[in-house]
Amino acid sequence: MNAAIPPDDRLSEALDRLSEGLEGPERARLSAALERVSALYAGRVLGTGEGALEHALGLTGAIADLRLDVDARIAGLLFAVPEYAEPGALDLKEEFGTVAASLVDGITRLNSLRVITRNTTQPKVADKKPDRITSRSGDSQAEILRKMLLAMVEDIRVVLLRLASRTQTLRFLAATQDPAAQQHREAVARETLDIYAPLANRLGVWQLKWELEDLSFRFIEPDTYKRIARHLDERRVEREGYIKESIALLQRELAAAGVKAEVTGRPKHIYSIWNKMRLKSLDFSELYDVRALRVLVEDLKDCYTALGVVHNIWQPIPKEFDDYISRPKGNFYRSLHTAVIGLDGRALEVQIRTHDMHNHAELGVAAHWRYKEGRATQGKGDAFDEKIAFLRQVLAWRDEIVDSSDWVEQFKHAALDETVYVLTPQGRVIDLPAGATPVDFAYALHTDLGHRCRGAKVDGRIVPLDFQLGNGQRVDIVAAKTGGPSRDWLNPASGYIRSSRARNKIRQYFNTLGMAQTVADGRAIVERELQRVGRTGANLDALAVKLGFDKAESLFAAAGREDVGSRQLQDALREDEPSPENESDADEQLPELTRKSKAAQGGEGILVVGVDRLMTQLAGCCKPVPPDPITGFVTRGRGVSIHRSSCPSLAALLARQPERAITSTWGDAPTATQGGGRERLYSVDIVVQSGDRTGLLKDISEVLARERINVTSVNTLSRQQLATMLFTIEVRDLPQLRQTLGLIAAIPGVQSASRR
Repeated sequence: MNAAIPPDDRLSEALDRLSEGLEGPERARLSAALERVSALYAGRVLGTGEGALEHALGLTGAIADLRLDVDARIAGLLFAVPEYAEPGALDLKEEFGTVAASLVDGITRLNSLRVITRNTTQPKVADKKPDRITSRSGDSQAEILRKMLLAMVEDIRVVLLRLASRTQTLRFLAATQDPAAQQHREAVARETLDIYAPLANRLGVWQLKWELEDLSFRFIEPDTYKRIARHLDERRVEREGYIKESIALLQRELAAAGVKAEVTGRPKHIYSIWNKMRLKSLDFSELYDVRALRVLVEDLKDCYTALGVVHNIWQPIPKEFDDYISRPKGNFYRSLHTAVIGLDGRALEVQIRTHDMHNHAELGVAAHWRYKEGRATQGKGDAFDEKIAFLRQVLAWRDEIVDSSDWVEQFKHAALDETVYVLTPQGRVIDLPAGATPVDFAYALHTDLGHRCRGAKVDGRIVPLDFQLGNGQRVDIVAAKTGGPSRDWLNPASGYIRSSRARNKIRQYFNTLGMAQTVADGRAIVERELQRVGRTGANLDALAVKLGFDKAESLFAAAGREDVGSRQLQDALREDEPSPENESDADEQLPELTRKSKAAQGGEGILVVGVDRLMTQLAGCCKPVPPDPITGFVTRGRGVSIHRSSCPSLAALLARQPERAITSTWGDAPTATQGGGRERLYSVDIVVQSGDRTGLLKDISEVLARERINVTSVNTLSRQQLATMLFTIEVRDLPQLRQTLGLIAAIPGVQSASRR
């Protein structure tokens, strides 16, 4: 449908409306812009089917209603000039000024995002449910897109122009009967609820917010919209009479109290009614604010005086009072809200605010471009500074952060240029720190893609890897099939990376490579020592446990770092190894041991069955403590070595020489109370793992001191904020050991305390 050019009288009528509040020279500038576009837009139709001139007039009318300045209104009329004008045929800067031209350029850049925002906010077919009006799967992308819209403009008026344009589009789609145009309704409406209505809300432009929400809701949930509209219409006459009565009563009481006030009925919006019904699970009849009043007073103190008058003549409803004056909303909205039992016992909502608060509530940031006394606020005074500070807070999206203290810390350092928003080839938006490069972009998509990144295309042209990305650019990574990052990327002077994610992933890659080489070097060291002592068949996992490691690979890594030396490896390998005598001598000794039938107590408080007064010693690999189940192993020249029956080293020894096993049990060791001399103590290794912190060793030492536990050695190791401590302590028996481990485990920060 082509929009006919309005005749001169209609253009004059349109000019009168669009130039309301402007002075003579400003009206002349606006008139020149209107004449220019009326000819240029003739016969032009937008993608929705709306005429370009019709859209320009509606868009600029909404801007005039917001009382923005003449540059914003001119930009509204010129919104499609870059698309329709021949190259070089029109110099916007020369003809309409630098500011208006800059605003038009900003509109063009935002319009280029329409394909992205439309695709991002559409739900999948499976997600379409009767009560679902937004795509939850696209919530995070919608949030990034809203931030991107703000970050891509240098002047907030560009965003206001975009909101006004969307409002005009919805008005057209609501009015037209063209089937082709109606096909756009749901897509446009869903995008509006996901992107533009939240933007209007954050910016405090309520005048547009309500219309954006109601029209979008009408297209997405037509049945629900009609049902609520019918409820409102059925009782409209009754409600209007009730409101009129309430206004008259409240005005009389306010005048009697000496408060100069303007009292009006407050219109209710269908989307907000539905939202409240849905969130609070209420029926339409249970809503308090279907009938509502708004009270505008002169100054702040009159707000609270008026509140007292309202509560004096009507009974307040408990828990329905909100003081947004002392605690403003995140978009600086300020007002008093209360609900009362009004005339005839019906609920009535009352909002109380000053005229300044009302202007901000209706116009939001647009109020900073309002005309006062017929002149524009052109200077960069307090109002301008407030706008800049406000926009920095908007980027933090306070309403979407649970912890308000976190938000406060974030917005203190917020700036309009801290983040850049770039696009993948598929249109997904990625947010990166300012100054980010294609390498940062690649790592933001996937770690492996970052490792294999070898080049990049930005908006179709090849760029170097240190190229700094800008808002709205489309980036395509050129990657190798295999390979890894360059160490040069970590050099700050090279400028290859800016994000902490990319830096951490690259460091992690090289640390992993270094660890692999360290493990390989350590394995060679251990194998060399095994050959040196003739133990190439030794159990490596058991050897690792004996040296305080959980597995062989950890032992190899320690050996590669030289944390474990050759002497330690040799000592561990030779422990409990039979002396280098020939096997025939051992075979001759074993029968002699087993021929004796008498069981006698050994010097260690251990009974070796069938052997009288045989020398015994506790194995250092497993350090048994009564009443651990124990087994003896006959050594050459050192008597019987006593192991815990579950000892891995014992299992390895018996696998080669099972005939050397000998049954052993705990006897009665002398105690101090029996007068047998010093109480028998047993050496035990324990391992404590904890988050690394100051004072940890002191806390553990205090526990050991209270339990009268003697510590013979301590070895500590801290890696990546995790502390591992190996203690060798002396205990009487297993119950005392268990009690000590329990007390250590209870120390704050300790993750585990166990016997090795």
